[in-house]
Amino acid sequence: MNALTLPDIAAQASRQALPLDWVGMCGIALPVLIDGQRLSATADAGVSLDDGEARGIHMSRLYLALEMLEQENLKPALLRRVLRSFLDSHEGLSRSAYLKIRADLLLKRPALISPLAGWKSYPVSIEARLKNAMFHVELKIDVAYSSTCPCSAALSRQLIQQQFVDDFANRSLEHADVLAWLGSTKGMVATPHSQRSTAHLSLRLDDYLDDLPLIALINDAEAALGTAVQTAVKRADEQAFALANGQNLMFCEDAARRLNLALKRSPGLHAFHVRVVHAESLHAHDAVAESRWNWEAA
Repeated sequence: MNALTLPDIAAQASRQALPLDWVGMCGIALPVLIDGQRLSATADAGVSLDDGEARGIHMSRLYLALEMLEQENLKPALLRRVLRSFLDSHEGLSRSAYLKIRADLLLKRPALISPLAGWKSYPVSIEARLKNAMFHVELKIDVAYSSTCPCSAALSRQLIQQQFVDDFANRSLEHADVLAWLGSTKGMVATPHSQRSTAHLSLRLDDYLDDLPLIALINDAEAALGTAVQTAVKRADEQAFALANGQNLMFCEDAARRLNLALKRSPGLHAFHVRVVHAESLHAHDAVAESRWNWEAA
C-alpha cells in the first residue's frame, strides 16, 4: 500500500485574500544561554504573511528553528540567524520576522559591608526584528531599588528639631546630653517614608554590537540610582543601606533624570525609554516618571 500524502491545509489558498502583519506563536517554553547562564525562558516567534493569497504559515518551522538558541550564548548574530531561518523557511510568503525572548537573569550581588552575597532576579526580554535586510534588537530590563522621599525627609527633620526645642528649651547642654537624646526614641520622633521602586528600561541597541550588554546596563542603572535592593545582609549592611538612602533622597523625577544621564553614557545604545515607578508607602497609588532619548526617531 502506498503511503498517503498528508494534507497541507496551510498551503491552500485563502478564501479572503488579505496580507497579515504578524502570524506565529507566543509563550513557547525553551532554555537559553545568557552570559553562560542557562535560563528557563519563553519565546514569541512570528513572521508577516505578505502573500495574501496564502491561507497560513508553517508554524512548526518557526518552532524547530528555535533549537539554535539552546547551545549558544544569546548574541545579535545568533538572533539574526534564527530570524533568517524563519524567512528562509517561508520564502515567498513572508518578508519580516520577529522574535521575543523573556527570562529572569540571575546575578549574584555582594552585601554592602559584610562578606555575604545573594542572588537577585532581573526580568529581561530581548526582541529582535528582521525586515528587508534591516535588523534591530531591543532590550527590556526591570531594575528594583529603594527610594526615600525628600519631602518626607524634610518634614521628619522639622519634627525632630521641634522635639529638640521642646525637650531642651532654656537648658544648658552637655555633649553627653545631646548624644543620649540622639540615641533615644525622641531623637527620631519621625522617620521619612521610603518605597520599593522599579525602573523599567527599554533600550534599542546599535546595529554594530556583537554582544547583548545586559549585565553592563544593569550595573550602570544601579550605580546611577545608588540604592539597589539588597539580598543577604547583616546589621552592618542594613545600616549602610539606611545611610545610602538618607544621603540619596529622590523623587521619581530625580530617578528618571539620573537614569537618562547614565544611559546616555552607556556605549552601544541607539535609543531608550525609561519608566520609573515608586510604589508609594504614603499613598495608595504610585508615583511615575518617564524619560526618552532618540526614541521616537528610532
